[in-house]
Amino acid sequence: MDFAGAFQWVNIRFLLDGLLLTLQVAVISVILSIIFGVLLGVLRYWKIPILSKVVGWIIDIIRNLPLLLIIFFTYFALPQMGIHLNIFWAAVAALSVFESAMISEIIRGGLESIPPGQAEAGLATGMTKMQIMRYILMPQVFRDTLPSLVSQLIALIKDTSLATIITLPELTHHAKIIYSLNTDYVVPMFVALAALYFIVCYTLSLFSKQLAKRMATNT
Repeated sequence: MDFAGAFQWVNIRFLLDGLLLTLQVAVISVILSIIFGVLLGVLRYWKIPILSKVVGWIIDIIRNLPLLLIIFFTYFALPQMGIHLNIFWAAVAALSVFESAMISEIIRGGLESIPPGQAEAGLATGMTKMQIMRYILMPQVFRDTLPSLVSQLIALIKDTSLATIITLPELTHHAKIIYSLNTDYVVPMFVALAALYFIVCYTLSLFSKQLAKRMATNT
């Protein structure tokens, strides 16, 4: 083990470059996952004939597939179907599809936990289903499911490391390059990876706790 050599500035900078790409993939995937996850969760909750069942089947299929298989599909199979994505967007697409399915179930569960009388009261006052969803149901859902949502998003950040299998130059891939050049750097690189992932994920968890407190005080 050579910590001094492994932690030279050139290696640290290389790791930080990988971390930056990891965060870029994660942020875009988080935004897309929340948008599509909420949409899919609402569609299932509304129980629209045929559509909700089809959406439910698709979500169940995706949730029971390995993320690694979805990554392989977006990068290797989609080009065979005429859809060409570079490594970055293939990783984003795979993560977004997988996490959207997970988040949709969290949203649907949150919606179904709210007493139906609230929606009925909204309809009685002349509100539309969209207005009820926006002003009555979703604020409660986000407040109640925030811990589960954050846990899922933290998992997404860690799952970006799986994209190293398609040579996405993210954090894990850069660490792999460094210790492949010198086997004495294996342990130091794993320590560095653990530290960087911990800092990012723990910071997100602290932020979510503060956000949850603010939401609780405002209700």
